[in-house]
Amino acid sequence: MTAETSQTLDRGLRVLKLLADTDHGLTVTELSNKLGVNRTVVYRLLATLEQHALVRRDLGGRARVGLGVLRLGRQVHPLVREAALPALRSLAEDIGATAHLTLVDGTDALAVAVVEPTWTDYHVAYRPGFRHSLDRGAAGRAILAARRQAVTDHPGYTLTHGELEAGACGAAAPLLGVSGVEGSVGVVMLADAVPERVGPRVVDAAREVAEALR
Repeated sequence: MTAETSQTLDRGLRVLKLLADTDHGLTVTELSNKLGVNRTVVYRLLATLEQHALVRRDLGGRARVGLGVLRLGRQVHPLVREAALPALRSLAEDIGATAHLTLVDGTDALAVAVVEPTWTDYHVAYRPGFRHSLDRGAAGRAILAARRQAVTDHPGYTLTHGELEAGACGAAAPLLGVSGVEGSVGVVMLADAVPERVGPRVVDAAREVAEALR
């Protein structure tokens, strides 16, 4: 039996998705055409979404995603972290290095989940909440590399040395095929160079996390 659904809620969510997919906003007429409903319905939807700060309209009347979406987005991190932890634990224990899940936060790379190995004599301390620019470190560089290439021609993994901490090197692979989530999975270790097997292993872990998030 098909579950009952709310047509109004469905339309409101479709409005948010349409606005999220454009950098320039959409007019009432454009939304009306895309949704296949009359302008009066669109006005009501936008008014309701504006009350919750999920949508804002500029001086020209174009609707855009509102700042209220950011408050909802902050609650996504715990869910993403929980889904990623099994793959990160396996990666950390297998490689003997600190594993992390990093997501894009504005122009920064933000570590949202970190797992340290249990059996090593020493390893790099890395904490959730650590952030750095996307153009420094393996985690951010892997994300930027994925942006530059098609999903079918993804960069595999990215290696760096000494960019975030002297004596530390890192390997990271981007999350691919996860709608609404842009990030990477990686490891950081104290070494002169990343061992050859680490890159492919990181790619496998990124694939596992992506599958858990779909």
